[in-house]
Amino acid sequence: MIVINLVLVLCSGLAHAVWNMFAKQSTDKPVFLWVIYAPATIFLMPVLIIELAEAQLSFNGWMMIGLSLAMQAIYSMLLAYTYKAGELSQVYPIMRGTPTLLIPFAGVILLGEALPIWGWLGICCMLIGFIVMVGWNSGKEHKPTLIQPILLALSVGLCITTYTLIDKVNLQYISPLALLEVTNIGFLLGLTPSVLKPDRLKRVIRNHSKIIWIGAILSPGSYLLFLFAVKNANVSTIAPMREVGIVFGTLLGLFVLKESQGARRITASIVVVMGILLIASSGH
Repeated sequence: MIVINLVLVLCSGLAHAVWNMFAKQSTDKPVFLWVIYAPATIFLMPVLIIELAEAQLSFNGWMMIGLSLAMQAIYSMLLAYTYKAGELSQVYPIMRGTPTLLIPFAGVILLGEALPIWGWLGICCMLIGFIVMVGWNSGKEHKPTLIQPILLALSVGLCITTYTLIDKVNLQYISPLALLEVTNIGFLLGLTPSVLKPDRLKRVIRNHSKIIWIGAILSPGSYLLFLFAVKNANVSTIAPMREVGIVFGTLLGLFVLKESQGARRITASIVVVMGILLIASSGH
């Protein structure tokens, strides 16, 4: 199971980085994100309806599902704003790095999980890598306009932390497929105001027709792989390992989107990978 979970998490991280690159490249980010989530949402709707009809959920179960939906709506709105404000190789490590620190602590404190010393050392390596990767430029670049994407990315990271912990609990009530549909619906609701103007929707479909279907598979698929992995494992271990997507995202930003500061961010990526290997070696 350890190997299977590791493969699922690595594939999840890669898929997540690729569809986020597509989102960063898109001309109308909120609408693009809405479009790539719509097909899976429509396809999985019967699964959720049937499962909820057969389930005997308590008040707490319904409340947790509602919280997951709400957090996804907030997450989708903040994600679109963040990609408007900053570079992929700058904001992606912050968005994904914040949960790396917060989720293990929350998993141990709130969910009663355990993480061995090698796991904590691995998390420390990852955090050092994230700090180096993001960096902090001196001089004229200390402007509010450059601080804004960092603050937005931190907000996205807090959303990711919150919905990840909520969804770990939700897997006690519903299956990964049904839970994926809940998160898809929430994601779409947060972005729906952006598609109320038909011209924006038509323009995005016309401009990005070649990558929409790839994004439509990778975007929900990346989280589904994570849900399967976390269902039978500690979220305090699995969630940090998923952030291998930070390495993929940084490399895509540097080599595909031609963003700057490549040497520093590649070095930081190596440190992150070392941290992930330490977490994997912890045996959980």
